[in-house]
Amino acid sequence: MFAGAAFYILVAEQPARLALADAPLLRHWQESYPRAARMQAGLAVLASLVGVLAFWRMRHPLWLAGAALMLANLPFTLIVIAPVNDALLALGPEQAGAASRALIERWAALHAVRAGLSVLAIAAFALAIARGGESHSALRK
Repeated sequence: MFAGAAFYILVAEQPARLALADAPLLRHWQESYPRAARMQAGLAVLASLVGVLAFWRMRHPLWLAGAALMLANLPFTLIVIAPVNDALLALGPEQAGAASRALIERWAALHAVRAGLSVLAIAAFALAIARGGESHSALRK
């Protein structure tokens, strides 16, 4: 679900936003970001917890790898994306212009990293599922 939300933002919401003039672009981003951030953070944590639970039950390291990749979205967001978010949220409507548009484009590029992390997590989870009930120790034999 995290990956789906991330890709929806990248392929539908962001391009539609970028078609707007600078002031409506900034306003739309500012109105949509806080809601989306809470939803995506919750999904990342939930997917990570499910991955850890699956690892605990199946003992296959790919579950733990997928959980770690999903959870990596949180520090990446807090350390790398948060300064861009804060800068965008601090702008008033009269400050909309080329600089705010560039920040929103930078935000999208950083958001694509989060989408990529989620795809890698899905790949790890899918590979773990494909391996079935085999534990890590059974794979070494």
